[in-house]
Parts: sequence; structure tokens; C-alpha cells
Amino acid sequence: MKDQDIENIIKLLDEKVSAGVSRIKVDVSEGEDSVKEVYHHGRCDVGSPWATGKVRNFDC
Repeated sequence: MKDQDIENIIKLLDEKVSAGVSRIKVDVSEGEDSVKEVYHHGRCDVGSPWATGKVRNFDC
């Protein structure tokens, strides 16, 4: 990873925090030159079983 790449990531994160984003998950892969943003309403982690509705209500 180049220094400029790191600076770009820091800038992106600073902009998100300044805009009021309170939860950020970052996955960095070598060799990929793209940014993908996923937004989820609520407090569940993006892509978690809770956020995707895969968790079922089990009878106790």
C-alpha cells in the first residue's frame, strides 16, 4: 500500500466522521482500486445476521 493510498483512506474516514457517520467498517484488499459503500439504517453491523434478517425468533 502506498502512502498516498493511506492518506486517501484517512481523508475518506475524516469526511465520514465530520458528516456524522458513527459506525464505519473498513475492509482493505491489495490490488483493488475501488470503493464500495454500504449503508444500513439502525445500529446493527452492516451485513450481520441481524442486519440481513437471517436471525429468527426462537421459542424459549
